[in-house]
Amino acid sequence: MNVLETEKYIMKRADVVSKQDVPDAGRRNLLKMTGAGIAVMSIGAISSNASADTALSLGNEWDKTFPKSDKVDHRKITFTNRYGITLAGDLYQPKGASGKLPAIAVSGPFGAVKEQASGLYAQTMAERGFITLAFDPSFTGESGGEPRHVASPDINTEDFSAAVDALGLLDNVDRNRIGIIGICGWGGMALNAAAVDKRIKAVATSTMYDMSRVMAKGYNDSMSKEDRAAALEQLSQQRWVDAEKGKPEVGPISLELQGGEPQFVVEYAGYYKSKERGFHPRAINSNASWTVTNPLSFMNMPLLTYIDEISPRPTLLIHGEKAHSRYFSESAYEAAAEPKELVIIDGANHVDLYDQLDKIPFDKLNNFFKENLA
Repeated sequence: MNVLETEKYIMKRADVVSKQDVPDAGRRNLLKMTGAGIAVMSIGAISSNASADTALSLGNEWDKTFPKSDKVDHRKITFTNRYGITLAGDLYQPKGASGKLPAIAVSGPFGAVKEQASGLYAQTMAERGFITLAFDPSFTGESGGEPRHVASPDINTEDFSAAVDALGLLDNVDRNRIGIIGICGWGGMALNAAAVDKRIKAVATSTMYDMSRVMAKGYNDSMSKEDRAAALEQLSQQRWVDAEKGKPEVGPISLELQGGEPQFVVEYAGYYKSKERGFHPRAINSNASWTVTNPLSFMNMPLLTYIDEISPRPTLLIHGEKAHSRYFSESAYEAAAEPKELVIIDGANHVDLYDQLDKIPFDKLNNFFKENLA
């Protein structure tokens, strides 16, 4: 079964979500999708001239999807993770600040770049007095790593710890006051990083996805054992195709709507495909695709196994009331130990928390980090 046939197979299995009342009765009718299908529809744009790990070529122009603030200083930096991959980041610092400050590393959504939602979060938190770093995860955006268009539950968790390294080496950062924010699929990575890296003093997620859960079990855990076996068989056979070609195959361009897609997919496209809102040429979700075999490690390595070990450090989970993905945060909240808090934003869908300033609770985030990075 080739990539296009896979996508058709997945969509035949979908129950179209036509209304926003997902968290209640509508939740039972969410898209039923196999892990392989998430690789196809998972939302992918990596620049074809991506730089080598050791010598990234970073642009200097302001190419964000949000206006530049006159309250912060901005510059690009690079840093290296434990696997030797060089990452690119945007460093935001409050103008006129003195002394050692608290800091926050930010990444996500899954398949996005630092010029999108993570940069907006980082710049806004810098306006409020934090030194912040929005970064492109390994294999994506301006960061290094080969092949492109791939994600890893291990390496991308490490990316957060590498960002903590980078912040803690700055002269004006208090390395005992560093927190992280993960958006969408990088929310799960952030929780995983906080569980293992005790230097992270507070963790917040926004519109979180547990990518290992959704790829391993489908939306709302709807994948049967037979579906999972079939998906793994297909992905395993895809490895032969990739091995013979000498490179991994990628899926069709993401979010090219044909009509009849679930409502949440329409909402994704409304953000990632709109040049007035969230389109960016380097974003996987805007104009390319993940590799077809991208789900393999996620299907085998659960991200949130040790989420309770974040305690006694605090966890803040933020999600939209109408988000198809709300159950991820609710489950994470149940699994986490105190101190923890779940904040549900009235009327918000999943992508509203990417860029809608009237719905992203920046006051809540500010108070959470001011209190816990004191």
